[in-house]
Amino acid sequence: MLLHLQTNGFVLCYPRQNKPAMNNNSAACPFRCQVIDIIEVAAGVSYLTFERPFDFEAGQVISLTLTDNIAPRLYSIASGVNEPHLGILFDVKPQGILTNLLVKLRKGDYVQVSKPYGSFLGGSEPAVWIATGTGVAPFISMSKSGFAKGKTLIQGARTLNGFYFSNLFEQEDGLSYTRCCSQASAAGIYAGRLTAYLRETPSLPLKEKYYLCGNPLMVNEVRDLLIERGVPYENILSEIFF
Repeated sequence: MLLHLQTNGFVLCYPRQNKPAMNNNSAACPFRCQVIDIIEVAAGVSYLTFERPFDFEAGQVISLTLTDNIAPRLYSIASGVNEPHLGILFDVKPQGILTNLLVKLRKGDYVQVSKPYGSFLGGSEPAVWIATGTGVAPFISMSKSGFAKGKTLIQGARTLNGFYFSNLFEQEDGLSYTRCCSQASAAGIYAGRLTAYLRETPSLPLKEKYYLCGNPLMVNEVRDLLIERGVPYENILSEIFF
């Protein structure tokens, strides 16, 4: 059950007013929200939290920018539906205008955000979550929102410090959690690519939904692999991170 801003003590963020729009960004991202914190979770990867102006469903995305001069980018919400803030997980792109500014934000600064939207939604039914990189963000939201029980999470990374929020997932009761590392090895972690793990798994559940989130190559490769192994196309949902 979602909380209501008016009755649960959230800090409200109001639509921007009395400022001329230089383009459509003010209309697309009407909420001006104050930054609460920013934490570096790994080299080049940060978790940004800011005031929450609305209810949302776990798995939804928002558009976010800083000014009317910078085109908004899409980010999956990486916070729980009952938390009093919004969070996003992002990596800094070498040529990325927005991410290089986001990483410099400090408490008290402001971001502009849109209303939440999207149909990549978590639920209580059994499902398989598959993620690489910051594509784990919607599964952070789903876990924090109480949807981890009965789920299988398969998280892929190149290095051991690429398993963002692994502490959260390791503590979730009822969540089957597998990490696949392609360039390093450690106890309890599959040594190899996520796709290799899926190919070597003796049997895959065919009636459960598969949620794929990560870079386009991974999503396309895993989708083809699942279909090849008998998973119905309509049981595969995907979000692509660039």
